[in-house]
Amino acid sequence: MPEGQAVNSLFSGIAGRYDFANHLLSGGVDFYWRWVLVRHVKRHQPQSVLDLATGSGDVLFALADQLPETVALTGLDFCQPMLDQAVFKKQRKPRYQNLTFVQGDGLALDYADESFDAITLSFGLRNYEDRDRGLREIRRLLKPGGRAYILEFTQPQRWFHPLYYTYLKHILPRLAGWATGKPDAYHYLAGTIESFPSKEDLSKECQQAGLQVVRATGLTASIVALHELSRDLEDST
Repeated sequence: MPEGQAVNSLFSGIAGRYDFANHLLSGGVDFYWRWVLVRHVKRHQPQSVLDLATGSGDVLFALADQLPETVALTGLDFCQPMLDQAVFKKQRKPRYQNLTFVQGDGLALDYADESFDAITLSFGLRNYEDRDRGLREIRRLLKPGGRAYILEFTQPQRWFHPLYYTYLKHILPRLAGWATGKPDAYHYLAGTIESFPSKEDLSKECQQAGLQVVRATGLTASIVALHELSRDLEDST
């Protein structure tokens, strides 16, 4: 698994162009993936949400657009330059002033047990130095009846493998190099995507960490999966 300080340095180097690169490299499909995530969170009607690996805050802003203003929304990331991008966007939009962005470590979260109704983690789990520890922290922070939502790249449907991995290994780093000036960063990120577990295997990891899998849904030929997780078995129905 990746080493934390190396990941921090990598994201610090691309923070200013991160959003543009994401939209370009996904062909804009990242907007749809976030929409699906927000729809699932909204259905559960949380009163407090923690967005881990929030980066430049896109998921938290999307949640703020759809949830009541009374919902407490917190975005956490360990990379300060990425958080700086989120804070800059927040300052430009007064209706987002109730959002909170904090620096922190997803492997050792400075919150009491059972603090949040919902926890989201989008495209950040594969950068965790210790996935099991990170998943156990998520379970610790969920209130009884709470939900966690992990949106992450996974292994695509078999028919899509040749096209997808050609893009991932050969086209994506070149496009990313043009978009950010940091092609090496996206060689690394492409490698983390290729080696990440399938949605079935990630479901097993979640269960081993004490989380119950409510559903695991593949999106866009299953290149991405959304795992909805509960804290306790009785909450997973």
